[in-house]
Amino acid sequence: MEKEACTFSYCTKPEIIQVDTDLLIVGGGMSACGAAFEAVRWADAIEKAGKGKIKITLVDKAAMDRSGAVAMGLSAINTYMGENDPAAYVKYVRDDLMGIIREDLVYDLGRHVDDSVEEFEDWGLPIWKKDEGGHTLDGAQGAPKLSAGGKPVRSGKWQIMINGESYKVLVAEAAKKALGMDNIYERVFIVKYLLDEKVPNRIAAAVGFSVRENKVYIFKANVILSGCGGAVNVFRPRSVGEGQGRAWYPVWNSGSGYALGIQVGAELTMMENRFVPARFKDGYGPVGAWFLFFKAKATNAAGEDYCVGENFEATKKLYSPYAEKMGTAIRNHMMMMDMKAGKGPILMNTHHAMAELAKTMDAKQIKHLEAEAWEDFLDMCIGQAGVWAGMNIEPDKTPSEIMPTEPYLLGSHAGCAGFWVSGPEDLGAPAEWNWGYNRMSTVNGLFMMGDICGASGHKFSSGSHAEGRIAAKAGLAFILDNKDFKPTVTKSPDELAGELYMPFEVYEKHKTYSTAPEVNPNYIKPKMVQMRLQKISDEYFGGIATWYMTSKTMLDKGLELLQMLKEDAEKTGAKDLHELMRAWENYHRIWSVEAHARHILFREESRYPGYYYRGDYLAIDDKNWKCFVNSKYDPKTGDWKCFKKDYVQLVAD
Repeated sequence: MEKEACTFSYCTKPEIIQVDTDLLIVGGGMSACGAAFEAVRWADAIEKAGKGKIKITLVDKAAMDRSGAVAMGLSAINTYMGENDPAAYVKYVRDDLMGIIREDLVYDLGRHVDDSVEEFEDWGLPIWKKDEGGHTLDGAQGAPKLSAGGKPVRSGKWQIMINGESYKVLVAEAAKKALGMDNIYERVFIVKYLLDEKVPNRIAAAVGFSVRENKVYIFKANVILSGCGGAVNVFRPRSVGEGQGRAWYPVWNSGSGYALGIQVGAELTMMENRFVPARFKDGYGPVGAWFLFFKAKATNAAGEDYCVGENFEATKKLYSPYAEKMGTAIRNHMMMMDMKAGKGPILMNTHHAMAELAKTMDAKQIKHLEAEAWEDFLDMCIGQAGVWAGMNIEPDKTPSEIMPTEPYLLGSHAGCAGFWVSGPEDLGAPAEWNWGYNRMSTVNGLFMMGDICGASGHKFSSGSHAEGRIAAKAGLAFILDNKDFKPTVTKSPDELAGELYMPFEVYEKHKTYSTAPEVNPNYIKPKMVQMRLQKISDEYFGGIATWYMTSKTMLDKGLELLQMLKEDAEKTGAKDLHELMRAWENYHRIWSVEAHARHILFREESRYPGYYYRGDYLAIDDKNWKCFVNSKYDPKTGDWKCFKKDYVQLVAD
């Protein structure tokens, strides 16, 4: 295909704004807010010590108050150590992620996360507590703070209950107050990172555009902290028709965190992993509080526990010793066994759980319990409350269906797809695990945090915030050690702006060729690119169409079709800023799912049953594959390379 170039002959040339900074934070979610809060603290200390002033800048595609996976709120903080030991946390994460994690990164997070949670409470987050009699006090009732010895209400060993509708707003407010709004660029979508022209393997800049104004931004920085989130809508969702786009993971997380790092050559790890949560059907509402706090049980349609008996024995034959750990993927697998056997639908017996709890309560307490049941969704997934209301479902009277969702790529929930990063030096990890600064990728000056920091899942919201703080502190140390670095980039501002605005140029040049600009042989619209991407991923890379099943032949064919899609996507046409954003989001999704597929193809086993299956290698093979699968894209040659790295256990069983 002819390669076009944008000369702004057809579309309006944007204003080009160049920003020079020392530390650039990309993203506005929990990790970015943690990074901003911590970076300012240490930058102030550095300036007071007479070591110079460090400029800190944050750029976010959205607005920080409601940006990232916590945007709608949460009903629980899923990672709080309290009385638990970080070593026990490592074992929990390792068991759930089928035996392969970076234990140094997970332990490091465990020893720091509580400090972030206590900060949240100081900023105004209501956290449920136990009174002296062991009764539950919700966040509106007075109780000592965690830092003063208050006892949180646990909904599991690691989770604590909160009134969390405004959780993200509170955390963002602290970050914004620390940074100052003059140093924050909201509604600016970063499309690509740039390597330095003079220093090999060195990050230098980030380039993006405003999603509200005709402006392109070029941020040059000594250090970039990347916290752009994982990927949703890379697989075809279960929601169709007017529900299209409804998903469990936030729809604006378009794989930017992965794509930006991949394209500058940062090494990936465990990108074969994905997360397939079991959620309330159609509304994608959370099930954690119902399982852990309300003690509800999920059964097949006959009222049977699908995790025992024949299902469990069959699962052990393929997936022992991990089947016995009963992690998230394994529970998914046994649920699917019953669904495929015609024993569905799978039901969450909310009515039985509430009836059991009500046996020890008076009328006022029962009323409060019902309110908490609804609040679980009103805090974090209001659409599920709408589904319940629309389907005449009352949780105290009627069970609800649960269903495994389409796959998502992420690294901070019950998944671990992301980048290979340097870890802490004091935990006895192999030397090749801590070659540089904590959470720095294999590209010098580029740090990863939150969903894109690999092989270290189960961070959740609090852990992502804490990891942002860890990365910020390390990033500032890197700046102090590289004070004289002045970033330079090869391409001119006009060339960079032309690359970003190419979909505008294509559309404006060709839109009059057809009477209906939506249908045109000279370009493809972003909506059609996304439909093709989702169809390829769903049918060849193990989506809902094949019950998460794939194989070498299917992966090879899918990658062939994906290559054709990449070629066609170069002819994407965008009529406005919203479509321009959608065009580049699709581009990031394509890069993310290509890495995912290449990793699944390389790992010849089914390490994550219930998340995906290799039909040609259906069992787990610890002898050959208890290792990290890493990969690297070479930006100079365009070649991919996948390879193994040894897993090392640091915490004893």
